[in-house]
Amino acid sequence: MTAGIGVYVLVALVAAAIGVYVGQLLSQRGKPEQEQSAHDEVERALAEAREQAEVLRKRAEVEAKELMLKAKGEVERETSLRRGELSTQEQALRQREAAAERQKVDLTVKDEQLGKQEKVIGQREVAAEAAAKKAAQMLEEAKARLEKLAGMTADQARDKLAEEVAEDAKKQAASEIRKIEQEAEEEAKARSRRILGTAIQRYAGEYVAERTVAVVPLPSDDLKGRIIGREGRNIRALEAALGIDIIIDDTPEAITISCFNPVRREIAKLALSKLIADGRIHPTRIEEIVAKVTDEVNAVSKEVGEQAVFDLGLHRLHPELVELVGGLRFRTSYAHNVLQHSIEVAFLSGLIAGELGQNVKQARRAGLLHDIGKAVEHQQEGSHAHVGAQLARKYGEQPRIVHAIEAHHNEIAQDSILDHIVDAANLLSGQRPGARRELLESYVQRLTKLEQIATSYPGVERAYAIQAGREVRVMVDNATLTDDQATVLSRDIARRIETELNYPGTIRVAVVRETRATDYAR
Repeated sequence: MTAGIGVYVLVALVAAAIGVYVGQLLSQRGKPEQEQSAHDEVERALAEAREQAEVLRKRAEVEAKELMLKAKGEVERETSLRRGELSTQEQALRQREAAAERQKVDLTVKDEQLGKQEKVIGQREVAAEAAAKKAAQMLEEAKARLEKLAGMTADQARDKLAEEVAEDAKKQAASEIRKIEQEAEEEAKARSRRILGTAIQRYAGEYVAERTVAVVPLPSDDLKGRIIGREGRNIRALEAALGIDIIIDDTPEAITISCFNPVRREIAKLALSKLIADGRIHPTRIEEIVAKVTDEVNAVSKEVGEQAVFDLGLHRLHPELVELVGGLRFRTSYAHNVLQHSIEVAFLSGLIAGELGQNVKQARRAGLLHDIGKAVEHQQEGSHAHVGAQLARKYGEQPRIVHAIEAHHNEIAQDSILDHIVDAANLLSGQRPGARRELLESYVQRLTKLEQIATSYPGVERAYAIQAGREVRVMVDNATLTDDQATVLSRDIARRIETELNYPGTIRVAVVRETRATDYAR
């Protein structure tokens, strides 16, 4: 409809425009024949306009109808879709209502069941209370009968039961301890044997036993008098210059030098040898020779230190530390040469570090310097580990190296794998066969004390200290101790040995419990 109205308006506008145009033509011409011709043209134009308007109107009506049909179809489709959605929603709503109804029915059933269960539970509670009362009464009666039969009160019976429970707990604990210890020991042994075995088979060190005295041979006993000098002035000059004691006795063609300091003892030995070879023995000559030999020993110390550093493949070690390392050549610990021990620890540390994937050079450096404090410990207060750490720190060693030196005797906590490597290598070097020797008297006393500690426990029949005091074997009475109690006994003996004895390395406590069956063939 809107399109049709628009066409009529368009036709009117066209007619008006034509009228205006015709009027202008009439006003310009002013002649009758021209007016008639213009009138005819106007009529034709109006007729054409009407025809065009009619065509446009019909076309607009057709288009309007098409638009109306199209709009009507769209409205019908939308209405159909809306009806479908409403139908779907209505169906879903019905399903929800049905589900809600079923839930309501289920809840009603469950409420009924709960009510029944509550009644049953209430009845059972009443029955349980009655049974508990009856059981308590029966328990009291049983206690009274037991006390009457056993002659024990309830407290006594409770104590007896507690003892039995504690004994069972101890047995179970001992069994668990033994199991855990066996598993840990097997795993630790397998790994430690591989690492230590590899380190040992790749290195074998020499053993040098040195004492606190040195013997200087003499070409003849006549030289003893010259060494003593007039009124003993030569021997006094020697002892004053060297800080030693010279022992001249009836030993043929020899004199003895005694000094706890191995460096001074070595200087004295070399100085006396040079004086004897020179033949000129007097105080002035003694001072010259002592000064010369002292310089030679210091040079030897430096040379030995440099050789040790070179053999280990270490670099940039402070010259003072190199000289101190060489000075360890003249020192001993437990009859073990300290320089040889330090080199051995350095090699072992490097081998263990290599097996563990650690820095080999760093481990060797810490192993070589771990006993450096023994070179100057007579000059400074404190343990050799503490003094050695101070020296290493003073001469620019890394903090890890310093800490490993100070911790190798557990004077401070070992908090890195390097600390444990140096400690293990030190123990391995110091406790291998032949590395250390003890005085016979202290050795015998330690063995006796080991056997006394073991035999002091009840149930022990015999105890033997074997393997040079590295193991104590304890024989126990089969009827007195069980296997679990034997395990506990071995731990008790080991803890007491740790508390009461001082010893190098470790001591194994082996408790042996044997079952013997005897019969006779007749």
